[in-house]
Amino acid sequence: MGQEIHTEIYQAADFHQFQQRLAIETKLLEQLITQGACSEHGPVAGFEIEVWLLDDDMRPAPCNASYLASFSNPLAGAELSKFNVEFNTAPVPLTNNALTELNNDLLNTWQQAGQHARQMQLHLLMIGSLPTLRQDDLHLGNISDMHRYRVLNEQILKKRNKPIQLDIKGHEHLKIDHYDVMLEAAATSFQLHLQCPLSLAHFYYNASLLASAPMVALCANAPFVFGKDLWHDSRIPLFEQAVGIGGLGGAALGPLWRVSFGSDFVRHSIFECFAENLAHFPILLPECFDTEPEQFQHLRLHNGTIWRWNRPLIGFDEDGAPHIRIEHRPPSAGPTVIDSIANAAFFYGLCQNLCEQLQTQQGPLLTFPEAKDNFYQAARYGLGVHLVWLDRQKQRLPGLLKNELLPRAALGLKSLHIDPADITLYLDIVRQRVESLQNGSTWQRRFMQKYPGDFVALTRCYLDNQRRNRPVGEWEIP
Repeated sequence: MGQEIHTEIYQAADFHQFQQRLAIETKLLEQLITQGACSEHGPVAGFEIEVWLLDDDMRPAPCNASYLASFSNPLAGAELSKFNVEFNTAPVPLTNNALTELNNDLLNTWQQAGQHARQMQLHLLMIGSLPTLRQDDLHLGNISDMHRYRVLNEQILKKRNKPIQLDIKGHEHLKIDHYDVMLEAAATSFQLHLQCPLSLAHFYYNASLLASAPMVALCANAPFVFGKDLWHDSRIPLFEQAVGIGGLGGAALGPLWRVSFGSDFVRHSIFECFAENLAHFPILLPECFDTEPEQFQHLRLHNGTIWRWNRPLIGFDEDGAPHIRIEHRPPSAGPTVIDSIANAAFFYGLCQNLCEQLQTQQGPLLTFPEAKDNFYQAARYGLGVHLVWLDRQKQRLPGLLKNELLPRAALGLKSLHIDPADITLYLDIVRQRVESLQNGSTWQRRFMQKYPGDFVALTRCYLDNQRRNRPVGEWEIP
């Protein structure tokens, strides 16, 4: 959801004051990181998932305020649009039975939330993009009642000084103009958090960049936007273009965008990302707080308006020590709870294994342009993609997953001392998805091949499968 602010009107002095406080906090963070004064705890796992509220006609229902007020769950919150909500989980140490604990927590919250929705004649759906969504659903009358979102809309449009244009070429071509930031609400994700020891944070960050391509392909669940069949995961170009404003850039970096794969691997310290935030990205939300610099309120608010697909975050341990965690944003939401935990297991295991390898060799395992190209190709072509991997050769992803990446994930989870039965259970769900060549995106496309144009039937059938909590690799077309 992001940090709420308390006003919608700002003066030039507010931007100046915020910039000063941001600079002070960024310098303080640099000092703490240089001194090794941030937390060495971890790894710790958690996530947040964005979902849709639907009516009985499988259309978006813009009533998150009344739903959240009556559900009254501290793990649930509002998202940008009135027909989206977000569910969080409490963080757990990433060891032993962590995967079972994450599964049980999410399943319990999901079942309670779904039951409450049905009492209100609503339905909850986790999916990367809603097949029944229309462009005219995305207007400011449907923006959530929060200052943060209205100011973001105003600032983004002010800096663009022109309409937002979507131009996505996939199986079909979508090209439209839109006049507010609500386009962002068309993309919903499953965001994985990984708190890591400060001394290893840059290795984990780089590992998460490398893992992004197989993750976005495995989790692809957004082929359709406004009735058009686009990429396997159309969220990626959709979100990037919906918030299509750049930073200050520079001769060496070129243009920097607020939603992007990033500008490079981290070379020496995770602080490099926060230094880039200060130097290259203008302030969007100049809310000034009466807090000490050690709370990093301004740094965290500014960081929350820069949406790298892998984003370092600042949090705090129970003893007040600041910690670093990596937010991994490529996966689509859904299709089921058990698929989500399987996705998490694969990511945490693969990231751990790659992190361990990065610690023992000089330089990155791929060039940054190779990792970046892998990511966008995987979002476009899904499980059918060919990726450049560590031997610098292009490989079909299904073979790469079966022969190398799934074994790497298993080794990473074993290194974390995850319960062996859980390793087998969740990675077998991923393996089944690979063998069937069916993720959420391919199932949706197969449904539409049999029932062309019937997005309501598609959504209803998808919802039924989701409620059964059967892995998407087992879903059939009725």
